[in-house]
Amino acid sequence: MTLNLFECPSAVATGQEPLAPGAVLLRCFALADESALLAALGDVTAAAPFRHMATPGGFRMSVAMTNCGQFGWVTDRTGYRYDALDPESGRPWPRMPDSFLRLAGRAATEAGFRQFEPDSCLVNRYEAGTRLSLHQDKNERDFDAPIVSVSLGVPAVFLFGGAARADRPAKVPLAHGDVVVWGGPARLRYHGVMPLKKSHHPLLGNQRINLTFRKAG
Repeated sequence: MTLNLFECPSAVATGQEPLAPGAVLLRCFALADESALLAALGDVTAAAPFRHMATPGGFRMSVAMTNCGQFGWVTDRTGYRYDALDPESGRPWPRMPDSFLRLAGRAATEAGFRQFEPDSCLVNRYEAGTRLSLHQDKNERDFDAPIVSVSLGVPAVFLFGGAARADRPAKVPLAHGDVVVWGGPARLRYHGVMPLKKSHHPLLGNQRINLTFRKAG
C-alpha cells in the first residue's frame, strides 16, 4: 500500500477549524514534515525508549511515554513534574530535534501564537484500547505559551472540554498529520483521548504517536 505522504486524504479538507476561542485544529499541517519528523522520532526513542510511567496513586499508565528537550514530563509516586533528567537513565533527555522545533513554531504562529519556543516535548504512544483521561496541562511554570499537539499514525478522537472537568467535551476526530493548538483563554481547558480503536497506518503500524510541545521552564 502506498500513499502520497504530502497530501491530505481526499475526504479531509485542509485548513483551520476553530475549536474554541484560543484553540484551533490545523488539518494535515504536519504532513509536509513527515519524513523528518519520523526520522527524528526514531533518534529520540533510541536514546530514551518508551516506558509506562506510574501515577502518584500507583497505577500504571496505559499510554507509553518518553520526552525530548530541556525538560521532560514525568509521573511517579512523588507526583507529576518536569525534570531535566530521564529518571531511568539519569541522563539529560535527548535534545529536541530541529524538525520538531520548526513544526511547533510554525503551527503556533499559524494559530496566532507567535514566537513560541518550546523547551519540552512529551511523546506519547497509543495502541488499541489505550486512552488518556480528561486532564489539564498545568505543571508548567506559567501559562502564557500555548500547547501544540501533533498526531501521527492511526486515527484518534481527541476530547476537548471546558474549564471544569464536568464540562461535556467536544469529540474531535484526528488523523495522521493533524495539529491542535490551544492557548490564551483555552490554555487550561480539560482534554483527553478516547480509547484508541484498532487500526493500521502504513508507516507506524497499529499505533498513534502524539507529540505535545510545551514551554515548561
